[in-house]
Amino acid sequence: MTAEAIGRARPGPAVLARLLALVAPAVLLGGAYLSQYAGGLHPCEMCYWQRWPHFVGIAFAALAFLFAASSQNARLLTALAAIAIAASGAIGLFHAGVEYGWWEGLTRCSSAGAMTLEELMKVPLVRCDQVQFSFLSVSMAGWNAIISLGSAALIAMLLRRKAA
Repeated sequence: MTAEAIGRARPGPAVLARLLALVAPAVLLGGAYLSQYAGGLHPCEMCYWQRWPHFVGIAFAALAFLFAASSQNARLLTALAAIAIAASGAIGLFHAGVEYGWWEGLTRCSSAGAMTLEELMKVPLVRCDQVQFSFLSVSMAGWNAIISLGSAALIAMLLRRKAA
């Protein structure tokens, strides 16, 4: 295989950006749902707030796959996905600040998501200002902020690059 053929076999930056825009929020949402349903960690209101932009990001990234990776449509949809991912990261940063007492939250957090009185009675009260789980002294909201903002920045950098 020639060096030229090897260079063509590598995915271009637009392809990588689009793939990252789909995978990053999917993995973060998967982790959130796994911790909720397999790990028994009940999300607070701000935890739910962080999920919505990831769903939007996945939708934009999935739509980007309808077009050639280097097309304007795919690049625009991938950029919109990156903005949604960054929005989740910003909410995660705010939430982490509330958890660590850097600032106060906007609302009284409760057991969001319960639909009936019976369900509400079964779900524990979950406060947004208390860390339920941390890894390397960083809360789940903090990890969402780090990974989401980092992914969004990487997607933006990849979209700015020209295919080699």
